[in-house]
Amino acid sequence: MNRRSFFRSSAAASAASLGVAAASSASAMTIEKSAADPAYKIMNHHLKQTIMGWCFKPMDTLTLAKHCADIGLVGMEGIDKAAYKDVMALGLKISLVGSHSFNNGPCNPAFRDEVVKKLTDGINLAADVGCKKVITFTGMKFDGMDRTQAIKGCLDTWKQVLPLAEQKGITLCLEHLNSRDGSKPMTGHPGYFGDDVDFCFDLVKQMGSPNFKLLFDIYHVQIMNGDVIRRLRTNHELIGHYHTAGNPGRCELDENQEINYPAIVKAIIDTGYADFIAQEFMPTWQDPILALRHAAMVCDVA
Repeated sequence: MNRRSFFRSSAAASAASLGVAAASSASAMTIEKSAADPAYKIMNHHLKQTIMGWCFKPMDTLTLAKHCADIGLVGMEGIDKAAYKDVMALGLKISLVGSHSFNNGPCNPAFRDEVVKKLTDGINLAADVGCKKVITFTGMKFDGMDRTQAIKGCLDTWKQVLPLAEQKGITLCLEHLNSRDGSKPMTGHPGYFGDDVDFCFDLVKQMGSPNFKLLFDIYHVQIMNGDVIRRLRTNHELIGHYHTAGNPGRCELDENQEINYPAIVKAIIDTGYADFIAQEFMPTWQDPILALRHAAMVCDVA
C-alpha cells in the first residue's frame, strides 16, 4: 500500500468509526431533556410502567390518570384509595397498595400493633381491587433501640400478617430508603432503619416466603449502596417491585442526574422480571407531564 492509499484507507476507517460513535451518542441522547417528545407513547412494554401519584401533587389524581393512560402507563400507586374506582375505570391497574407509614414501622414496638392492622387492611384492600402487592417499611430508629430486638420485632410483626398475604395471593414489598439526603422533604429519610439494601435483602431472606420481597428503589439504592446493576442481578429473585427517580434531587431521568436508566432497565428485563416499575420522581420541569413522557421513553428500552 502506497502513502496515498494508506491515508485514503485511514480516512475511511475514521469516518466509519465516527459514524458508530455518532450513532451511540444519538442513542445516549435520548435521556436529554431536549429529546423529550410531547407525543411519545410507550411502545415496547417489556416492563409494566406505572406511577407514584404523590410525586405529581397538587395535580388532580384523575387528571394525572388520564395522562398516564395516554402515555401508555398501565397503573398507578401512591394515590388515595378513594380514587381507585375512577382510576380503574380508565383501564389502569392499582400496582401497589399502601399500608403503614415509613415512620411508624415494626422496628419500634410502639407501632407494631398499628403495623399489623394497617398491613391487614392493605392486604384485604389489595385483594378486593385485584392488586398483588402491598408496601411495608422497617420504620425509623429510636432512642435506646437494640438492633437485634428491632430486627426480631420486624420479622415477628411481618410473620403475623404473612399467612393472610399468602392466602390472598398478595406479596408484601419491603422498601429500602436512603438516610443520606435530608436536603428536602422526601428526597431522603434520615434515621430510617432499613437504609442498607443488603440488610433489607437479608430480612427478605429471613422471611423465607415468595410473598415477601424487596421493593428495589433504584434512586435510594444508588445513594446508599450503588453498584445497582450487579445488586439487582445478584438478588433478582428477592425483588418484587421497582421504583425510579434521578439522583441527586429525586428529579427527572434526564442528563442532569447520574443514573444510567436505559442500562439498568435492560438489566432488569434480562433477569426475567416483567412486572411493575413505578416512576417516582418529583418533577422540576415546567411541564410535569412532558417530564413523565420523557421518563417513560427513557425506560421504554427495545
